[in-house]
Amino acid sequence: MSTSNKQGIIVTLVIALSVGGLFAFRFFQGRQSDSAQAAGPQAGPPGQMQGANQNQRGGGPGGGFGGGNFGSNRPPLVEVGVATEGVVRERLALVGALRPKQQVEVVPKITGRIQRLLVDVGDSVTEGQLLAELEGEEYEQQVLRAEATLAVANATISQRQAELANAKADQARGAQLFTEGLVSVQSQDSLETRVRVVESQLTLAQAQVRQAQADLAELKIHQQQTKIFAPLSGWIGRRYVDPGALVNANSPIVNVLYLDSMITEVKVPEDHLGNLKVGNRALVSIDAFGGQTFEGRVARIAPVLDAATRSGSVQVEIANPGGRLKAEMSARIQMEMGSEHRSVVVPRDAVVMRGQQTGVNLLEGDRVRFQLIETGITTEQGVEVVAGLKAGTTIVTRGSQGLQDGAVVEVQGKNAASGAPGDRS
Repeated sequence: MSTSNKQGIIVTLVIALSVGGLFAFRFFQGRQSDSAQAAGPQAGPPGQMQGANQNQRGGGPGGGFGGGNFGSNRPPLVEVGVATEGVVRERLALVGALRPKQQVEVVPKITGRIQRLLVDVGDSVTEGQLLAELEGEEYEQQVLRAEATLAVANATISQRQAELANAKADQARGAQLFTEGLVSVQSQDSLETRVRVVESQLTLAQAQVRQAQADLAELKIHQQQTKIFAPLSGWIGRRYVDPGALVNANSPIVNVLYLDSMITEVKVPEDHLGNLKVGNRALVSIDAFGGQTFEGRVARIAPVLDAATRSGSVQVEIANPGGRLKAEMSARIQMEMGSEHRSVVVPRDAVVMRGQQTGVNLLEGDRVRFQLIETGITTEQGVEVVAGLKAGTTIVTRGSQGLQDGAVVEVQGKNAASGAPGDRS
């Protein structure tokens, strides 16, 4: 076959395939158009279906709680409640850490090597319990030497007392002989001088005895100080040394914690200190126990403020008889300020700000009316209303934001028994 014939066949095939593809495209396009017409208006594009669903649910800005009426004829959905009267007490929220009410670093009073260490971290101890013992052989030898020195001093006293007795006897005989003219004045003076010398020697010996007694007492105290006792009842919080370690006087061996009562110290701003008193109740939540709350009391208020922060140190004491609370646990403290009083309280979500005005939306029939109020303190229960609202008044508690004065609203759950709002005649 010639080259020209082959090129003609290829051109013919390309034209045939193009025509066939065009007819196939027209055919399937017609099928899809017929299916869309058969489905009717409910089978529109996905965007149109979502819009229909939103209208059915009251969605868009007009759906949900509050908002406007854009895209829907349904009124804004709200929840309502009544303003209540209750006990209000201001609470100041702070954070801190727990520490024992009392803790002592146990230190030896003398230098020595630890022979025995009888406690470890977590052990319970009682006041006066033996905690550790230092090597005491050196002090034992010193005590023995001091006792010997004291014995020598006592013997010296006995000797001087005997010498004094003899000297006084010689003086008495000499005085008799001097009266009879048998001895000279010089001999009599010598006997009297001898008495005075022995008396001085006796006085010195007595002082040496007292010194030896004091030295012995001091060494016995040092010997007793090789034993280290618990200064208070509590728990061993830390152990700083091991048996065999050489420790200096006043270097800590263990730390004893008194855990029956815990303290947390917080910094209270200056403007709140005036409302605090010793004895005020405080609620202490412990993160380690999932926020469990323990009751405490204000124990101390520092009389001097921190000049840099303008705050005062306040100590809150928490009873801990079971020892559950541990040192350095994180704590969240709510301190009650001032005295409690009764007042009208509304939920926080019910309070609406319109520019500089604070108020709530009252429900009157199916419409709302904005009511100016004066608020007080904010507590866990809600916001205190000082003026502008009476207890028992029906107010919008949810969905109040964005409502216009006089707007028609639908109350959540009010028409649940009679069907959807769109079905009402």
